[in-house]
This record gives sequence, structure tokens and C-alpha cells, in this order.
Amino acid sequence: MYSFSPKLKSASIILLVVGLVLFAVGFFMNKGITTEKIEHMMEAVHASGHDAPTHSSQMVGPQDHESHLKHAEMQVHNQPLAAIHFVAVFFFGVSCCVLFFYCIQHAAHAGWPIIITRVMEAIASYIPWGGIILIIIMVLNITHNGHLFHWMDPELTKEGSPEFDVILFEKKKFLNIPFYAIRTVIYVAGASFFAWKLKAMSKKVDETKSRVDYQYLYRWAVGYIAFFGFASAAWAWDWLMSIDPHWYSTMYIWYSMVSCLSSGIAVIILLSVFLKKNGFLPQFNDNHLHDLGVFLFATSMLWTYTWFAQFMLYWYANVPEEVNYFFGRFEHYSTTFLPMLIVNFLLPLLVLVSSSIKRNYKVVTIMAVVVICGHILDYFNMVMPGTVGPYWKTPEVLLLVVGAILFVAGLFMFTVLSALAKLKLIPTGNPYLHESEIYEYPF
Repeated sequence: MYSFSPKLKSASIILLVVGLVLFAVGFFMNKGITTEKIEHMMEAVHASGHDAPTHSSQMVGPQDHESHLKHAEMQVHNQPLAAIHFVAVFFFGVSCCVLFFYCIQHAAHAGWPIIITRVMEAIASYIPWGGIILIIIMVLNITHNGHLFHWMDPELTKEGSPEFDVILFEKKKFLNIPFYAIRTVIYVAGASFFAWKLKAMSKKVDETKSRVDYQYLYRWAVGYIAFFGFASAAWAWDWLMSIDPHWYSTMYIWYSMVSCLSSGIAVIILLSVFLKKNGFLPQFNDNHLHDLGVFLFATSMLWTYTWFAQFMLYWYANVPEEVNYFFGRFEHYSTTFLPMLIVNFLLPLLVLVSSSIKRNYKVVTIMAVVVICGHILDYFNMVMPGTVGPYWKTPEVLLLVVGAILFVAGLFMFTVLSALAKLKLIPTGNPYLHESEIYEYPF
């Protein structure tokens, strides 16, 4: 039985509080930015020669100075909500992907990962808490206290308006505020329900050791796979891709999901190795670590494939609406956009390609941390260009982003370890437990 030590509990609370303080400081600094300062910032961006739009809405509607200034003001004041939004979506996605990975193992009747069943269940316990943050963000947006989603402006779909946007008008059946709010609640409530139900069924299997109960666990796992398949695609459209509603990609849902899946496997590695090194999970061995390392390597390569396929096809086609999405990132986010390929692709490729290295606890743990940081940067690149634009190299954005990451990471750590302390680490009722205990990688 794992015990959540007071030292770790204090560390998670400190992370949470420090993150909240930094975010609050950045928030008040952002609110103190005047229109005159924003105008100077806008002129400085244009004077630098890097004036490619980071959002397709800048290519539609009035193009006078006042309209550009209004758009710049909106981008600057988007900084706080954008910072918490990309972190909240990322950690929620990580937890949901871990539960997805957990369900795949049950659906496949895989024996090797049974030892880390409770680790995955504990990580999935964050889902309702992460969902609450996303619902709060949703409420701020639909009440127009936030402006992350350009399509929520009613003037854009009002025929006869000088800002009328025919593309958004055609997409109004899907991109409208009531339907968006309903979908967000469905994603959060559905994922939270499955996290609770699967944990409850797993606990029941332990208590009864019944094959009938295990069959029900299997069926609920298949149910979550089906739910996740639709929901993860739809929330990628809603929470990420609709930030720039003129642009769309059929690869995007896979790209954003695999980013979280790779990070989720990295979190499983960190927590499993932590339990092993502290004597709570002695049954976890080099073979289990090796297989997790294989999945970390495979998902990193799959992420690279989806990133490159999406980028290459759009860039080669050279359609203005499509290329603009990348060109704005090249100009204004050159220090974060392409360099993330080093941590998300090159390092996992060079380090994890060796089978023997996947058994090295220290190396695999370091790579897990690298992958998580790399995909946080990936989500930063997904959200910030379309919401904040070129106005991100400022002290308040640094405070907001660091504060948001620390706050959500602290909440994640506290929630996961608290849940783990309430679980029996070894699922004694699972019929594949013995197979997991004696598991040995055959090559």
C-alpha cells in the first residue's frame, strides 16, 4: 500500500501555490497594459518586417489601423486565458490517454501491464479535476469574458455586418456557443464517468475475484475506447483547432492525441519507477520498463509522422489559408516551433532506439521528463499563436505560462498521488496478474 508522504504532499501544494501566485502576478501585469503600449508593440512587430498573420481572421474584414489595433488588444489580453488553456487541455488529455492505454491493455487481454494497473488508474483520477478547469474556461469564453475563440463573435456570422465571415457562417451549425458548451460538458462528464466506473469495476474484481466481474470490466474498457475515439477527435476540434477556424486538418486529431498519449506513457514511467525505487512496487522490473520504453519510442515516432505529414502536405500545396497557419509560426514562434522536433523526435530516436537502453532506469526516466516537456511545448505552439499572436515575448507571458504549468502540475501531482494512496497497488483479483509477475521480454 502506497503512503503519500507529507514531504511530497507539501511539495505538490507548494507547486500549486507558487504557480497560482506567479499566474496572479502575470495576470495583473497583463491587465495594466494600456492601449498606447499595445499600439507601440504592434508597430514594433510590423517594423521588424515579420508581419505574417498568425490567425486567418486577420485576412478577413476591415484592414485599417483601428481594426488591427483592436485585434492586437484582444491578442494581448488573451494572454492569461491562453496560458491556462493550453496547460489545462494538455493535462486533461494526458489523463484521458492514460485511461485509453489502460483500456487497450484490458481489451487485448494483455498480461504484462497488470502490475502497473493501479498506476494508470491513479493518473486517470485527475480527469474530473482537469475537467472542472476546462469547464470554467468554457464558461469564461461563452460569456465573452475571454476571447480565445474568434468564431464566438456574433458580428462575424451576422449577414450585412462589415466583419461578416462567410466561412464561419457556413460552419455555424457546428461552431455555435450552445452546442460548444454541450459538447464540452459531454467530454468532461463522459471521461469522468468512465474513470470512476473502471476504477470501481477494477476494485470489485479484486474483492470478488469473479470472472464475470472481470468480463464486465472488459466491456466497460471497450466502451471507453469507443467514447474516447469520438470525444478525443471532437475536443481537438473544439478546444484547439477551432482557435483558427478557417484552417483545418484531417491529421490534427491524431496529432494532438498522440502528443498526449506519448506524454501519458512518460507519466506512467515516472510514477512506476518512483514506486519501484521507493520499495512500493518491487514486482515492477526491467521487462516492464522495457515495454513502456518501447511504447514511448513508438508514440514519439508516430507523433513525428503526424506532424510531418500535416506540415508537408499543407506547405507543398501552398494554399494561402493553409500555409498561413505555419508561416505565422515560422516568423513569430521560430524559437519554439521547429526546435521542439529536437526534444519530441530526435532525442527519443537517438536514445530509445536501443533495446538495452530501454532497461536503464535513469536514462528512460530522463527521457520521460524530456518527452513531457517537449509536448507541453507542442501544446504551447498549438494554442498561443492563434490566441496571443506575436505578443508573447514579454515578462507577463513568462509568468503566466510558468505559473499555469506549476499550478496544474501541482494539482495533477496532488490528485494522482492522493488517489494512489487509496488504492491497493497489486490488483490481486485480475486473472492475468501471475503472467505480469513472471513476465520476461523474449528478445
